[in-house]
Amino acid sequence: MKGLKTMIESTTVDSRLGVKRKTKKEKAAKDPNKPKRPATAFFIFMESFRVEFKENHPGTANHSFAAISKAGGEKWKMMSQAEKASYVAKAQQRKKEYEKKMQIYEREREQAGSNDEGSDKSKSEVYDAVGSKEDEDDA
Repeated sequence: MKGLKTMIESTTVDSRLGVKRKTKKEKAAKDPNKPKRPATAFFIFMESFRVEFKENHPGTANHSFAAISKAGGEKWKMMSQAEKASYVAKAQQRKKEYEKKMQIYEREREQAGSNDEGSDKSKSEVYDAVGSKEDEDDA
């Protein structure tokens, strides 16, 4: 129980108020050259639906994102599998293109990584070899 109590206290700012503390986690730096993930069939549908919705509802100048998304979600649910098939096919095509780009990206990363290291030895192996030579020199 003691371990549980300390864990609960560490997640709250003030245990009397029960306010949870937000912790920031360090994220790895994003590589700008990494290909973006492909859109799903629903998002491909929404690309065309947004344009269609705005054309069919010209009276309201301020189309809120929520209103368009809600209408698109309802229409997507009402569509049959046959109607969704064209969007699913486009999504699969984009996924294949993404996988090809990722293979190229991974190969380029591996090549860049092998050029930077200069040898097949890990840093610990290099350090061990250097450390043992220094030990021999001191003796």
